[in-house]
Amino acid sequence: MNFTPFHAKYFAYELTKRSPADSMQKLATTLVDVQAQVDLNPHQVDAALFAFRSPLSKGAILADEVGLGKTIEAGLVISQKWAERKRRILIIAPANLRKQWSQELQDKFFLPSIILEAKSFNQYFKENQTNPFDRKEIVICSYQFARGKESNISSVKWDLVVIDEAHRLRNVYKPNNIIAKTIKQALEHAPKILLTATPLQNSLMELYGLVSIIDEYTFGDTKSFKTQYNRSDSGDEDQFLELKERLKPVWRNSL
Repeated sequence: MNFTPFHAKYFAYELTKRSPADSMQKLATTLVDVQAQVDLNPHQVDAALFAFRSPLSKGAILADEVGLGKTIEAGLVISQKWAERKRRILIIAPANLRKQWSQELQDKFFLPSIILEAKSFNQYFKENQTNPFDRKEIVICSYQFARGKESNISSVKWDLVVIDEAHRLRNVYKPNNIIAKTIKQALEHAPKILLTATPLQNSLMELYGLVSIIDEYTFGDTKSFKTQYNRSDSGDEDQFLELKERLKPVWRNSL
């Protein structure tokens, strides 16, 4: 096919134009590709746009209830990153959900992935002598495996990290929570999406823990958080509303 100079300029524009991070254009191509396999709901598209809202954002917490499609929401963001050729993507999930994630990525988003565990990790390293986490496919691993491979994970400049069932990390502020602390440290500079349906179990400190994984400075240290919000658990509505307001940049869905 022969292109005129006009066509060449038009296609160059389409390939290089920059859409606002929270505009529908940002996800337009991805939505067309995914819609054929997934019946998307408006709240899922809204969640994906929320995750893209600020190019300076360190990440987002998507806290929709069970059954509302958080995997689809994350998949839209992953697909968009992939389309932009930002393909260093890591998914950390409970061990029993790793294959489900891989299947969903393939069936609904046509994206390649690899599940890293001891056998596949050692085989790849033996054959390539390079970091098995730094590869062309989307990498999926369990919490326990991520904890044991902290140095390998931290050495990759990730374009996106998705943490499923992220409430498992809610007690990261406690000194004895080694897994949560290790994962948080390994991903300190990576943009992250946390998926959780049950973020709060006992106290607002668990909320503090989750938010600190995205941004260490949203609430300051544990002492200042406890001082400021120590009455929230007792029903102080003003403090609770203030807390929700401060969460708006990173938290999607009501507490």
